[in-house]
Amino acid sequence: MLGDLFDSPWKLLIIAVVLIVLFGGKKMPDAARSLGRSMRILKSEVQDLHGDHENDTPQPATALLSPQRQQIDQLRQQIRDLQQQKAGAQAATVNGGLAADASRTQQPG
Repeated sequence: MLGDLFDSPWKLLIIAVVLIVLFGGKKMPDAARSLGRSMRILKSEVQDLHGDHENDTPQPATALLSPQRQQIDQLRQQIRDLQQQKAGAQAATVNGGLAADASRTQQPG
């Protein structure tokens, strides 16, 4: 239907004259600017809408868990350090206890 309306240059000229008569020559540039701004706003909103959908796609689990994975690795390292300290303290206690026992047995009593 609209294809028939714009098939001839005479019809376009008549539409342009009607618009100028209705809106006036002074208001036409403002109306065109306003229409251009509206089209730019609409285009940017549609692009943002498409961008939002692209960001909604699920991300790999490794990317989401990387901070958690780092925390887990840090906690494991702390556990290893504590176990080493505990083992060292137990060895010192055992060695100290053996040294104390040895000194008691060597002292004349």
